[in-house]
Amino acid sequence: MTDVVDADELLRRIQRGRDRAAEGARLWADRAQALTAGDPDGARDAAARARAYEAVLRVLDEIVRPGGPPLTTEGVRGLT
Repeated sequence: MTDVVDADELLRRIQRGRDRAAEGARLWADRAQALTAGDPDGARDAAARARAYEAVLRVLDEIVRPGGPPLTTEGVRGLT
């Protein structure tokens, strides 16, 4: 990451990372739901991974849209 990039390229990279985080959160949330009945430990691990992706998604959203409305993503509690 020693390349010099302009603001537009930086924004594109952040948005691409945000899209990947959203996809990862959906993937792991779906996997957690699918594993709930048969593998509770696997479901718990998948849910933890989904929450990690959701946290990244929230941070990247705040960078792209500072002060915007908070995300309403299931599984992530808002801080007060």
